[in-house]
Amino acid sequence: MSALRPLVLLGSATLLLAGCADPSQSADASSSPSSGASAAAPIAKNAALAAKVPAALKASGIKIASDVSYPPMDFFATDNKTVVGAEADLDKALGTVLGVKVTIVNVPFDSILPGLQSGKYQLGVSSFTDTAEREKVVDFVTYFDAGTSLLVPAGNPKALKPGGDSLCGRTVAVAKGSTQALVDLPARAKTCKTPIKVSTFPDGTGVNLAVTSGRADAALADSPVAAYAAKQSGGKLEVAGDSYGNAPFGIAVPKNSELTGLLKSALEDLKASGGYEQVLAKWGLQSGALDKFEINAAS
Repeated sequence: MSALRPLVLLGSATLLLAGCADPSQSADASSSPSSGASAAAPIAKNAALAAKVPAALKASGIKIASDVSYPPMDFFATDNKTVVGAEADLDKALGTVLGVKVTIVNVPFDSILPGLQSGKYQLGVSSFTDTAEREKVVDFVTYFDAGTSLLVPAGNPKALKPGGDSLCGRTVAVAKGSTQALVDLPARAKTCKTPIKVSTFPDGTGVNLAVTSGRADAALADSPVAAYAAKQSGGKLEVAGDSYGNAPFGIAVPKNSELTGLLKSALEDLKASGGYEQVLAKWGLQSGALDKFEINAAS
């Protein structure tokens, strides 16, 4: 995960989202969903799966931690209160299938996994790449496929490329705790004669501004987010070259949680009903659809 977003106020509010909500109703004009997406398929409660939800969670609902700074996956609408995006829609759809209320809590990305470990939240849905290192502390249920893209100023004046050594000696912006920051750039640095200058930001606003203001030569981010940032930049940014390193995003779940298997089954239910594809199509993300969902795919 890496975070890039247009200039949207980032707050710390907790947003209550009813589990029975229709994902087609979650976005306003600011969300810019794909104009080609058809009306969302009806998403219904699966009584058999809902019966397996622990009684305590039925009563309290499920708290989902997300860094709400990551369009088109999770971000605030123009009211700076309502959470919209593909992952937000998926959260609500899963709540509907399981018959449980879900609450999205805005949490800094690098604080989500510790929050799951401490029991503060039941799930983390924030474009987490499922990695073996992360699987040491949480379990994952995969739901989307994405790669890393290089975001540069329009026209790519420094002729930067996603591969090779063109980033050596350059300032590259990334989100704190992201795969790009923790894995990608450290690996690249080993082959650079002139070190990469890594500029780390707590959220996507800082990453985006670093590139548009010229304080960073480029940014590395997950492919759907980089594409969306370029589209929303008013011609100031573009994606250079192709994405690379595709890997699945996973819903982060505390180790040995009863929810892990239920989430996989709920995703399978959504796929069978067409709801999964409808959510992705709404945001133009069909290319990232998974044929099957897995638990701890990195292992």
